[in-house]
Amino acid sequence: MDNELRRTLGVSDAVVVGLGAMVGAGIFAALAPAARAAGGALLAALAVAALVAYCNARSSARLAARYPSSGGTYVYGRERLGPFWGYLAGWGFVVGKTASCAAMALTVGAYVWPGREHVVAALAVVAVTAAGCGGVRKSARTARLIVVAVLAVLAAVVVACLTSGAAQSGRLGGTDPGAVGVLQGAGLLFFAFAGYARITTLGEEVRDPERTIPRAVPIALGIALCVYAAVTVAVLSVLGADVLAGSTAPLADAVRAAGWPALVPVVRVGAVLAALGSLLALVLGVSRTVLAMARDGHLPRPLAAVHPGRQVPHRAEAAVGAVVAVLAATVDLRGAIGFSSFGVLAYYAIANASAWTLGSAVKDRAVAAVGLSGCVLLACALPLVSTVTGVAVLALGALSYGVRRRSGSGS
Repeated sequence: MDNELRRTLGVSDAVVVGLGAMVGAGIFAALAPAARAAGGALLAALAVAALVAYCNARSSARLAARYPSSGGTYVYGRERLGPFWGYLAGWGFVVGKTASCAAMALTVGAYVWPGREHVVAALAVVAVTAAGCGGVRKSARTARLIVVAVLAVLAAVVVACLTSGAAQSGRLGGTDPGAVGVLQGAGLLFFAFAGYARITTLGEEVRDPERTIPRAVPIALGIALCVYAAVTVAVLSVLGADVLAGSTAPLADAVRAAGWPALVPVVRVGAVLAALGSLLALVLGVSRTVLAMARDGHLPRPLAAVHPGRQVPHRAEAAVGAVVAVLAATVDLRGAIGFSSFGVLAYYAIANASAWTLGSAVKDRAVAAVGLSGCVLLACALPLVSTVTGVAVLALGALSYGVRRRSGSGS
């Protein structure tokens, strides 16, 4: 078919795409709000988030190997639970992650040119969208360079903090926030782990998906967990949970407190690169879900077109890039995307429910059950405004689906 994508990504490419999304989205943005919620139990919250993410990753990888098509959980929900559940997953993912794209772009703008962040953000979206339209292999190579640079910066942060005289193991603990605080912190940190979804949404462009995806997802998640744990320990040991909770640039504050002020500009560059890498991976993932939904008529069918030469969904990518650029240029979404975490958790709840229906071994069903329960629990533990906004967004999507079904349009 002329709207099918070419399989060009190997294991290392898929791992890099996932890492680019996870490292950029989380480590520079999620630590401070998670510390405000979890306090001295931040490491426990990280462990809970990692457990839920592992279950989700395991379920997603099994489903992606069975259904190696663009769209991720939109496809899995449609095939295993029915069209409505697939649509709801896709809707939540596209709306939530589009806002996340704008937030990542604004993060780039804030670090590059404070006071002119909207202009820089819009230009960053244009550049990233152009890179994505150039071909998924080129995007993967760009992501690889970004990931290497960001990991080098994070390694410098860890070494600077842990080898300084300011590091104290006693700062790793603190006030006990209770179970609700731990779960709320885990829900906020879960957003940082959600990047492995980029691997499954690119399923149609992965070589030998039955083998590649189940290998790439846990590798990317495992590396991200190790990086998050090392950076969290390093920053906590220097700042402590209370100072970390009030920081707007925790990694920069940590190296400054550790006696390495010369590293602050390096950390700022790392934050820009990380946000760019996350933005690139997000645009790739959202555009592939748009492609899948357009194929089924839930979005305008012209968006399902695939460029005959570059083998990318160029119209879907351009549409996503245009919407994100407008949002980044006009609206400050950095403080208003709490519903994105809710949408991601709902997305993976549907993924785990879909994996449950595969009828596999008891161990696989147990993983799906833990993942589903964890997603629901963390979604309910999020701040009230995030939960209410997330429910409203999903309800709007469900209403739209019902209206379209009654009118006879769509699938």
